[in-house]
Amino acid sequence: MIRRASLDPAGQRSLESAVAAGLVKRLLPGTYALRDAVPDLRVRALAVARWQPDAVITGRAAARLSFWPAIFVREIDIARRAHPPTARGYRFHQRHIDPDHILQFGELRLAAPALTAIDLVDEVGGEAIDTCLRSRSARLEDLWVAFMAHADRPGNASRRWMLMDSRDRPWSAVERLSHRILRAAKVRGWTANHRVTVDGNRYFIDIAFHAARLAVEIDGRLHEDDPAIFENDRYRQNGLVRAGWRVLRFTYAMLLHEPDYVIATILAELARCRG
Repeated sequence: MIRRASLDPAGQRSLESAVAAGLVKRLLPGTYALRDAVPDLRVRALAVARWQPDAVITGRAAARLSFWPAIFVREIDIARRAHPPTARGYRFHQRHIDPDHILQFGELRLAAPALTAIDLVDEVGGEAIDTCLRSRSARLEDLWVAFMAHADRPGNASRRWMLMDSRDRPWSAVERLSHRILRAAKVRGWTANHRVTVDGNRYFIDIAFHAARLAVEIDGRLHEDDPAIFENDRYRQNGLVRAGWRVLRFTYAMLLHEPDYVIATILAELARCRG
């Protein structure tokens, strides 16, 4: 990373020559990087810290650098109170972020995972919350605290609704749908992502009726398409059965198109367990 202000006059002239030759690119005012390094998100994020140490990276870039390594980032969102400059590949927001919800990550200042997940509800819906909870970077309680610390923001009605819909701590969209179906049918006595240990292996049951020792597993497309996930599911189910759990499996299509069948099957198995 190159800061023009740190160079003497000869160094500044050399920098200008390198920029003119296309070897060095301007990222932010007075902040440059080698051309080949520019596509690296961490380099572009580091440019923010070198340009304005008090600026906070938010949105998709904050998620990518903390709890969501697979999310696509086109531009880096930056929160600060000053007038925004012009810089390609960056978006500026005149926004105050509560200091308690800023994560110091080396030189970088990122919006904390809980706040980032809430921010991204606008773009990706509940998947942001699901991914954050699944990564264990924040608890649902942390998301509520972050929400309340920025309670005057426009769009908070939809964010509040999504947090309410997350009250059973789903880890994916298909789990979120299954929780809605169970709540709508007023089915009680279950816990989402219940942890069990079998022969030293730790498993998480999608929906566990612990008193009845009934495990409900929800299979998305990856369970069918990814050989590693398919194999692991078989080990997992065998381990649960050996540990005394009964296992029911449903697909996303069943939840979407046949919710009555899903509920009837679960209720019938619970009745059998009680019997």
